[in-house]
Amino acid sequence: MILKSQRHLFDMPRETIYLNAAYMTPSTRRMHEIAIEGSANMMHPWEMSAASFYDEAEATRTEIGSLLNIDPECVAFIPAASYGAAVAAKNLPVGAGQYILLLEGQFPSNVYPWMTLAKEKGAKLLFVKAPADDDWTAEIISEIEAHGDQIAMAALPNVHWANGCLIDLEQVSAALKKNGSTLVLDVTQSLGAVPLDVAAVDPDFMFLAGYKWMFGPYSTGFMYVAPRHLGGRPLEQNWISRRGSEDFARLVDYTDEYQAGARRFDVGERSNFILMPLVREGIRQVSNWGINNIRDSCEAMTDQLADIFVEQGFTCIDKDKRSPHILAVKVGLEAGERMMPGLKDAGVVLSLRGDMLRISPHLWVDSDDMERFETLLKSTK
Repeated sequence: MILKSQRHLFDMPRETIYLNAAYMTPSTRRMHEIAIEGSANMMHPWEMSAASFYDEAEATRTEIGSLLNIDPECVAFIPAASYGAAVAAKNLPVGAGQYILLLEGQFPSNVYPWMTLAKEKGAKLLFVKAPADDDWTAEIISEIEAHGDQIAMAALPNVHWANGCLIDLEQVSAALKKNGSTLVLDVTQSLGAVPLDVAAVDPDFMFLAGYKWMFGPYSTGFMYVAPRHLGGRPLEQNWISRRGSEDFARLVDYTDEYQAGARRFDVGERSNFILMPLVREGIRQVSNWGINNIRDSCEAMTDQLADIFVEQGFTCIDKDKRSPHILAVKVGLEAGERMMPGLKDAGVVLSLRGDMLRISPHLWVDSDDMERFETLLKSTK
């Protein structure tokens, strides 16, 4: 289903054409109200009970499970994608001389932890080169088949952050499992706009920063931990993740036991009384729209934008290779740098990533935006 424009939910000036959801999604008006409510609650800490540290987080954990069709017991709260990668790196085996598979040009938060792990373990990084035909799935599988069980793990996205190319994770996962290799996913740039069958892909760890397609506030995110890793080692040791932490009178009855499920991996102070309600509202909003509907709606917009660019003589990533919610246009670095100031002055917000324009609309975009953008593109080319 293609949804009607949801611009009324946002504080979006009429003169702004915001085509940069992949950079950061704006908070809704309701989220702004919730932030104010949370801040007001912090003025009266005497009204908070022990349950205040648990109830909102647990309700949010449940809603994440419902949205993604996963067991909420496998959900942990993290502050950033790099935190999720660090947890995975601490819990997955890598032997000396083995490979950690990554993509060329992959986002740094899903590279630096593996650089560190490779140095510690005497392993090697294997970067899949950018394919000339933009078929990352075929290129990844080719490397997996070429190196076999020498690949200890692959740390990948669902969508390449810079160009929006889509990776078939079910195919990639099946190829890895033939060799007993593990799979770590950074889905920051896709989850919330691209449907993902977690059970079918079966990643070992999957994480995201929530401030993009999940409409969360900055410094929040969450992680899926496969059931086989729920007994793993957390990155930090905080009080709330320990068994019995609900009983504040007995916090110094120290224990080696953790809370059930993935809670052992929760970041310290996960109960943030301002941010956690915003995380929950973002999840609720995405759930209300429906990820499939978001996908269909964004795809209709990126298809229309692709037609506009092609009519002006530009080349886009082919439809069968790109994700539905991100359009990359091959403009060349110099041409892109010439175009950006004019677009910005006209109120158009998008990204230049290397030699490509990265365009990522969402449900606040309407027909007026599209018409204005087409006119502006002709004048700034």
